Amino acid sequence: MDIYHGSPLIIEVPEFGKGNPMNDYGLGFYCTEDIELAKEWACKTPKDGFANKYSIDKTGLDILNLTSGDWHILNWLAILLENRSFEIGNPVAKDAKEYILQTFLPDYKSRDIIIGYRADDSYFSYAKAFLNGGIPLLALAEAMKLGKLGEQICIRSKVAFSRLQYIDATLAGGQEYYIKRTARDKKAREEYLKLLDLSARDKDSIYILDILRQEWKNDDERLR
Repeated sequence: MDIYHGSPLIIEVPEFGKGNPMNDYGLGFYCTEDIELAKEWACKTPKDGFANKYSIDKTGLDILNLTSGDWHILNWLAILLENRSFEIGNPVAKDAKEYILQTFLPDYKSRDIIIGYRADDSYFSYAKAFLNGGIPLLALAEAMKLGKLGEQICIRSKVAFSRLQYIDATLAGGQEYYIKRTARDKKAREEYLKLLDLSARDKDSIYILDILRQEWKNDDERLR
């Protein structure tokens, strides 16, 4: 599999154990199969960046793919809650965090690779809004698909790092890809507001308080 890592720098040898441990899936090397998306990730400002390209042999690796259909949005949220810093706005949100971690957290720390949604920019705010009771479950699940955000691939283990083979780096023009990055986020926000308006009118919308009161479990059919 060929994957790309967007960065202001050319990275020929990714180093195991380095990085930000408070990323979505913890400490790891975050990549994508989409070179255009990697170029956007490389340009958080109008300065030029690079899409570093690698090949990786997945044979025998333990891979957790959160978008495969075997998992649901609360599994993804539980991992996010364990790694990212959330604003707890009320007692319900505190109870919600504890319940989600106890009930829906997958065994992910021993995995070599994790594939899943990227909680970037506005998407992280949607997760916080759900936890604080501001948006329904359906809106959170659908929001992750908006703006063609794509999946991220987190290389986590030393074994997986050893499989990475650097190929080359493609320049990402800062002016072009910073504009594309902000346009993608703007479009996703606009589509999300439309979705939120529709879900708010639905009397059957499920909010975090409903999940707590009804004591949903990980195998609940309503999560599929």
